[in-house]
Amino acid sequence: MQIPTQRQAHMDTFGATVLIGFSILLGLNQALVKLVNAGLSPLMQGGLRSAFALIIILVWVAYARKKLNLGDGTLGWGLLVGVLFSIEFACIFAALDLTTVARASLFFYTMPLFTALGAHFLFPGEQLTWVRTTGLIIAFAGVALALFNNPTPANDGSWLGDVLALIGALAWAGIGLTVRGTRLIESSAEQVLLYQLVVSAVVLTAAAYLSGDTVRNMTWSLSAIFAFQVITVASLGFLVWMWMLTIYPVTNIASFSLLSPIAGIFFGWLMFADVLTTDFVAAVGAVVIGLFLINTK
Repeated sequence: MQIPTQRQAHMDTFGATVLIGFSILLGLNQALVKLVNAGLSPLMQGGLRSAFALIIILVWVAYARKKLNLGDGTLGWGLLVGVLFSIEFACIFAALDLTTVARASLFFYTMPLFTALGAHFLFPGEQLTWVRTTGLIIAFAGVALALFNNPTPANDGSWLGDVLALIGALAWAGIGLTVRGTRLIESSAEQVLLYQLVVSAVVLTAAAYLSGDTVRNMTWSLSAIFAFQVITVASLGFLVWMWMLTIYPVTNIASFSLLSPIAGIFFGWLMFADVLTTDFVAAVGAVVIGLFLINTK
């Protein structure tokens, strides 16, 4: 396989391999976050992850001589996406403290549903077709089935964890819609990410200290897992993702997002023995079918 250096009209073997690997990595990341929650509180883990990723991205910006322009009128919107980013990760990290990896993955990766719904009302030319509307209905029916049918809760707060994962998905969708509908769309990807990392590093770390829940039982093995997250997902993962967007069509890339919830559910079952009931599998199938129809042009 050759690494492409120019814009491609279609997805090739190299691109598909990278995207499959990245989608699996995102699914694995949910399980890794749950593991690290044993050593760091969800808020502290989110804050430190953003802080360390911020350092790595700044090094990349300096090395690649990327230009940042904080005077381009995007500061206010940048602070907004930073707050949404903080909410997103506070919710999903806390959700993984309360519910299973499988359930958190299913609810968190409903983000494209909320994005499609928001784009329908906000952006001309992005209205829902009957096919995409059908996909939304099927997917939300799957979400409702999973949300209100949990015969084997991980703990007494499992339902709250499910809801938090959904709120995280809403915040994630809000970031995309905000970037798409404001002057942030004209900023570099690095600048948009830096807004999110700076705000979330401050907000989440401060919230952790104010709550009194910071370090739990951190070990060297958990520290290694945390470092793996920071480097491969929060830093290098982003850079690879942005590079892929410059090479391959966005519509082709979006279709691979279907693999992330499936991977998350698989790793939840593999690493934590998450129970996969018939109803839950049916809910997953409905959400995947809905996401497929939403991505259909």
